[in-house]
Amino acid sequence: MMTFKSSQRILRKLPRENAFYFFTSIGNYTGISADSLEEFTKKILEVNTKSLEFHLYRGDFQKWIDGTLEDKALSEEVKKLQQSKPLGNELRDNLYLIVSKHYEKLKKSAF
Repeated sequence: MMTFKSSQRILRKLPRENAFYFFTSIGNYTGISADSLEEFTKKILEVNTKSLEFHLYRGDFQKWIDGTLEDKALSEEVKKLQQSKPLGNELRDNLYLIVSKHYEKLKKSAF
């Protein structure tokens, strides 16, 4: 069960240097970034699926979620998704479902 304090910490807006920056490959920045879990949730629907694939299979989402947002539970859910090896819109839909449900749960316990 998430505590009020941990939910607020995970949901905080991050400084620019700690935002997640979406790339399609090394050196190919999409121009899209997310500085909070809320923004990350929204950007999943906007960013090219090639970017989602690139980051999922490198473990970038897990590292950012666990290390920067400090959300081990969501990181584990994303790891499970990675192991099922989805691609394209299947990846987008599944990632969005996992992240948005988790985000909504955190919001309820944070306010």
